[in-house]
Amino acid sequence: MDFAEIMQLLASEADRNAVEGMARYGIVTDDALGISVTRLREIAKQVGTDHGLARRLWASGIHEARILAALVDDPERVSEKQAESWVRAVDSWDLCDLLCSNLLDRTPFAWVKASEWPGCDEEFVKRAGFVLMAALAVHDRESGDERFESLLPLIVRESQDPRKYVKKAVSWALRQIGKRNGPLNTKAVRTAEEIGSIDSPTARWISSDALRELTSDKVSEMIERRRAASEARR
Repeated sequence: MDFAEIMQLLASEADRNAVEGMARYGIVTDDALGISVTRLREIAKQVGTDHGLARRLWASGIHEARILAALVDDPERVSEKQAESWVRAVDSWDLCDLLCSNLLDRTPFAWVKASEWPGCDEEFVKRAGFVLMAALAVHDRESGDERFESLLPLIVRESQDPRKYVKKAVSWALRQIGKRNGPLNTKAVRTAEEIGSIDSPTARWISSDALRELTSDKVSEMIERRRAASEARR
């Protein structure tokens, strides 16, 4: 499918009732059509990887077209300039998360942006930095623990930002790092406890939210299964 065919398909599947549902979840719907991410992934599989098409889809400004752009773009061809431009145009948490966890986390500069963006003032740029941390914790199987440990001071530093979409992403990043393995879980729990000692309602919320999952039986059992599986492969 070319650009015109895709845009025609998206327009044909627009659902105003779904748009209203998106708005109830805090998604900005000014340019939304109401097409599910599941359906967009189906379309992306048909399209395949196409950097040029992705750029045209993003330029359309349509919410679902931009999500599709993140799903079909080639991370090896995405430049830092493009990443900066795209992330600064994000105006909704779902687009931020899908862009970071389906495309930007696989770019050669993902780790650089995971360290840079948390220091930015813009809400969704800052969120993008922490979403990248969370996505890398899940998808990057090559990096060692030390690399993830280096992100923990950034999480502490930004743990007092009260904006909803920032504080939730801070907790998310901390929780995903702490679920990689036992040693990182221990360090993440200590980091959460450190955050909890800060005299800030936001910091205390992040600490409580993170500790609830990081110290749960479910996470402990998952980490133990991963440890056993890793030893079995040796």
